[in-house]
Amino acid sequence: MKHLNLLDDLAAEHSALGAVLGDLAPGDWALPTPSVGWTVSDQISHLRFFDERATMALCDADTFLADRERIISGAPHDPSVDAGRSLSWADLLGEWRNHSEQLRARAAGVESDQRVPWYGPAMSVPSFLTARLMETWAHGHDVCVAADRPAIISDRLRHVAHIGYSARPFSLLINRLPADDRPIRLELTGPDGQTWTWGPPEADDRVIGDAYDFCLVVTQRRDPTDSRLEVAGEAARQWIDVAQAFAGGPGRG
Repeated sequence: MKHLNLLDDLAAEHSALGAVLGDLAPGDWALPTPSVGWTVSDQISHLRFFDERATMALCDADTFLADRERIISGAPHDPSVDAGRSLSWADLLGEWRNHSEQLRARAAGVESDQRVPWYGPAMSVPSFLTARLMETWAHGHDVCVAADRPAIISDRLRHVAHIGYSARPFSLLINRLPADDRPIRLELTGPDGQTWTWGPPEADDRVIGDAYDFCLVVTQRRDPTDSRLEVAGEAARQWIDVAQAFAGGPGRG
């Protein structure tokens, strides 16, 4: 199954974040993160909640869809942070590890072409796991910033960049912008100096820069105007201003 390599990378991302969390002092879990109103505990509670839902989506689509409707009907309450506000930091860490392991175990047993429902469009298993890796990295980045730990930067950022580039149509749609099929060339320099590319090389519209910088922009951890990305062409500028690698409503940072 072609998604097994992705599972290895997801496990490595979980492990890298787990190492950061295991090094935190108990008081660090209450530190505020760049997400306004969210603590370190809230970030991990969010990951725990949606890893649990991801396993549900893989196991039983009908149950997941019913749960999704319940969550939507309860808005604006965000149930993803409830566990983190009722559990000790040690219990929350244990639950997050448990749900991330369950997700990987379940995903290992499904076919790559299975369609998995989610909060945006349904996805193939590889795309679904890429999205989980992206979420783990993005929320893990918030934790690293809050706790003053080095950012987790590895070649796994290629998955984050890939979903950021692929989500361009969704980014335009969710921001009520017209669909735009003009090709965009994306050229990024990875952590080891390798070049990662997407889109036709002859495209007039281009985004060029550092992979980590780009990943911060598409996960809305950095405003495009604060990045060092080189953006050329109207279509590229319109996209990068609203680029969003995750499902849900539009938002900035």
